[in-house]
Amino acid sequence: MEKGHEGEQKFAALLESLSNNFIILHDLLLVHDSTIFQIDALLITHKTIYLFEVKNYEGEFYIESDIWYTLSGKEIKNPLLQLNRCVSLLRQFLQKSGFKLPIKGKVIFINPEFTLYQAPPQLTIVLPSQLNRFLSQFNGNFPTPGKSLKKIADIIVANHVNEASHRPSHYDYDQLKKGIVCKQCKSLSTSYIRRLVVCDDCNYEEDVDSSVKRSIKEFQLLFPQENITTSIIHEWCRVTPLKLIRRVLVRYFTMKGQGKNIYYVDSNR
Repeated sequence: MEKGHEGEQKFAALLESLSNNFIILHDLLLVHDSTIFQIDALLITHKTIYLFEVKNYEGEFYIESDIWYTLSGKEIKNPLLQLNRCVSLLRQFLQKSGFKLPIKGKVIFINPEFTLYQAPPQLTIVLPSQLNRFLSQFNGNFPTPGKSLKKIADIIVANHVNEASHRPSHYDYDQLKKGIVCKQCKSLSTSYIRRLVVCDDCNYEEDVDSSVKRSIKEFQLLFPQENITTSIIHEWCRVTPLKLIRRVLVRYFTMKGQGKNIYYVDSNR
């Protein structure tokens, strides 16, 4: 956490040194439809809002079939998933307030000791060697922010929430009880019977596709940075067969990756 904060501070100093009078906001915590999301930095111009996710990674990494690894082969969280989530939530947040300014997201790798192999050129990332050139585009002649941009900034700042009061308590995947929660009484005592998920406590019955999709949404809410895979959802739901989990994912989600690296994302994203 300290290393991450150090990277954010370094990037903040670079933004503040820009010659133009942009609106720059840092370290925001916002809520949209009961979903909390954090933004490292925003740069608001007359045409576009730039959302920056800052990473202070150090060492050598590579990408294979959209999966990120350390050079030793250990899989890490894909920072682009977090970026895309924040961009989507900020867009919805602003649309709710009547603003439709385009939002461009970038993952900024601030540490000069960071190296990334096999990265497609179209990725929305800025590598350390590209950082100065990327920031130079903001040294041209930009109009002074008008009332509408200041109003956007005011709304964002006014909705910034206190981290201590809104962040959930720490929880760990391995410590959580697994299973499909009964939609009616919220019990975890459920069973799979003939394409239905049946509650052992209140006897409520739910179509298995609906119950699995609901459980996947709960998993995404608790672990937004984790990839949705057949094995992890099978373990999370516990009561449903593996082949059924795979069928639900194929039917309602979009497959990404290849072979052992296959994962799924919401089809409407």
